[in-house]
Amino acid sequence: MQNTSKEYDAVVQVCQDLFSKKMKDYGCAWRILRLPSLTDQIFIKAQRIRGLQQNAIQKVEEGAASEFVGIINYCVMALIQIEKGVVEQPDLSFEEAVALYEDKIAVTKQLMLDKNHDYGEAWRDMRVSSLTDLILQKLLRVKQIEDNAGHTLVSEGIDANYQDMINYAIFALIHLNES
Repeated sequence: MQNTSKEYDAVVQVCQDLFSKKMKDYGCAWRILRLPSLTDQIFIKAQRIRGLQQNAIQKVEEGAASEFVGIINYCVMALIQIEKGVVEQPDLSFEEAVALYEDKIAVTKQLMLDKNHDYGEAWRDMRVSSLTDLILQKLLRVKQIEDNAGHTLVSEGIDANYQDMINYAIFALIHLNES
């Protein structure tokens, strides 16, 4: 499991570096996005990955890896939005946004470590295409929860689904880095 923790951190570093660079370019303009808008952005990226996996011809140069990075960063933004709420104007400094990013990733990594303990790192035997499908399934669940005004009867909430998507995308990137 120690190797997984290091691999996880390496993927997160790439994602956080991009997040930080975009924060410097754009500030935290994403703070105005409502959760369904973030969910739709994640959905677009997951659909593109699935298309890349199914189509023989790719017309846009960026591959699946950059889309998985986008999924991770949009999910972190969504987790921040759940905690802080949506605003009408960007309201976070660079330092505050990065600290919130790190906090959300730390909680999500601990969830991964706990699940890896119980599941025996079963994800290592999964295909990247299966991880993509699981992300899409989680997105459909999130959309349904959003349509139900956030209410569930017996299911986990939206935040847990975003965390799972982060972890699936990180697992996919670990697999892609190995091949």
